[in-house]
Amino acid sequence: MTHPFFPVLVLFFFAGSVVLALLLIAQMVGPKRPNPVKDEPFESGNPPKGDARIRFPVKFYLVAMLFLIFDLEGVFLYPWAVLFRRLGIFGLVEMGIFLTVVVVGFVYAWKKGALDWE
Repeated sequence: MTHPFFPVLVLFFFAGSVVLALLLIAQMVGPKRPNPVKDEPFESGNPPKGDARIRFPVKFYLVAMLFLIFDLEGVFLYPWAVLFRRLGIFGLVEMGIFLTVVVVGFVYAWKKGALDWE
């Protein structure tokens, strides 16, 4: 109980217990009326068609990677905002440099056509 991560362990235990309890209750109480229509794959309301193993254009992966990069860079804004007063002018200048690099990268990707769907 003196370990510093004990409260986190307790939190994970309770969270896991709640998840398991809700799954068990849903399994026991929920209606069970299987039929062939319900057992078919569902794709956004459209019936599935074609082969599932088609090649996607590289643009999809490029946009996904750009989204992850810029999304993760946005995560770095939160700790900076929490410590904004303690960091002072140094933190403001550093974040300005960081955001400048992010915006330059975004403009570069935009100008290269990485965000166009064509």
